[in-house]
Amino acid sequence: MTRNHLPLAGRTALVTGAASGIGAAITRRLARDGASVTAVDLDGPRLKTLAGDADGAAGEVEPVVCDLSDLDAVDALPAGVDVLVNNAGRQHVAPIQEFDPAVFGQILTIMLEAPFRLIRAALPTMYERGWGRVINISSAHGLRASPFKSAYVTAKHGLEGLSKVTALEGAPYGVTSNCINPAYVRTPLVEAQIADQARVHGIDEDEVIESIMLTPVAVKRLIEPDEVAELAALLYGPASASVTGTSLSQDGGWTAR
Repeated sequence: MTRNHLPLAGRTALVTGAASGIGAAITRRLARDGASVTAVDLDGPRLKTLAGDADGAAGEVEPVVCDLSDLDAVDALPAGVDVLVNNAGRQHVAPIQEFDPAVFGQILTIMLEAPFRLIRAALPTMYERGWGRVINISSAHGLRASPFKSAYVTAKHGLEGLSKVTALEGAPYGVTSNCINPAYVRTPLVEAQIADQARVHGIDEDEVIESIMLTPVAVKRLIEPDEVAELAALLYGPASASVTGTSLSQDGGWTAR
């Protein structure tokens, strides 16, 4: 496929949480499809590696180190993009009565207020161009709850609502907004919470994946980041114009129960 026939030739994109996992997979896919991608993350060395990995792709990857809990830094990120992927997140596992309020607030800042600010900044350019795609990486926890994850579940449920409002407001201007809702994906975020899950549930770490993470799903395996990237590509591809305001479950059957 020549560059002129790539779905995102001449388009720009911004991906948060881009240094690893889902964000890195989506960044690579966007670049292969022709977009010039601003890859945002706290991890500068991994961003540099990601940008190097994208050499030879149709689009370029520009690494930008940013702490999304710093809202002034969020407001300084590039605003004029065609595709915005809100992916960054963090997890903390604790009962509500033991949950640090500062951590709760930080998680909501990173996973809900930062996406709001990025959407708010991106929409004027999208409206002017008559085309835009907002892709919010939510979770099965945007549709369901689990104990000990009050901040994460609250943030994801809020992101679902923000995405739907964006879809309704953006529709007259050719802008779509959707959520992708995976179950547990093989990412550093998931790997990092295994010890916390073992602690609060009182089980060994090697039991967490089988007994906690895979119990609610019918497909008994972790999802690979590239699978999420393929679904994201659907949401900015040629079949995406009428797909908006929805939550695409990629949860191995979790929400079928």
